[in-house]
Amino acid sequence: MTRIEKVIYTGKTRTSSGGRNGESRSSDGRLDIKLSSPGTAGSGTNPEQLFAAGWSACFIGAIGIAAAGMKVKLPADLAVDAEVDLGTTDGAYFLQARLKLSMPGVEREVAQALVDAAHQTCPYSKATRGNIGVEINLV
Repeated sequence: MTRIEKVIYTGKTRTSSGGRNGESRSSDGRLDIKLSSPGTAGSGTNPEQLFAAGWSACFIGAIGIAAAGMKVKLPADLAVDAEVDLGTTDGAYFLQARLKLSMPGVEREVAQALVDAAHQTCPYSKATRGNIGVEINLV
């Protein structure tokens, strides 16, 4: 396991005892959300949606770093659609994920090189590598 030498940022949240049906707030007040279990009629978001949003945002940042290194101009409409599945196998809960990337106007080979580089450097990709099923596709 790689140990962090210098912490850049620490996200701090507190989630109520309701867990998936509770509330979560960040220490700085910027995040204040209701949570609902997936597939219920609740009005809140769920951990899988939050994970998908965080990973897709981070992945775009990693693409930007790769593009700067390769001197590639990224399109304004670059997008990452993230899907995080919650499922079971033999009665135990697991996650799996898919990232679908769209880079209109970027040659496919260049776009694939950017995606491959981003997947190697994105902290979310590193955290999930070898731990959950992940598919990354350029669309």
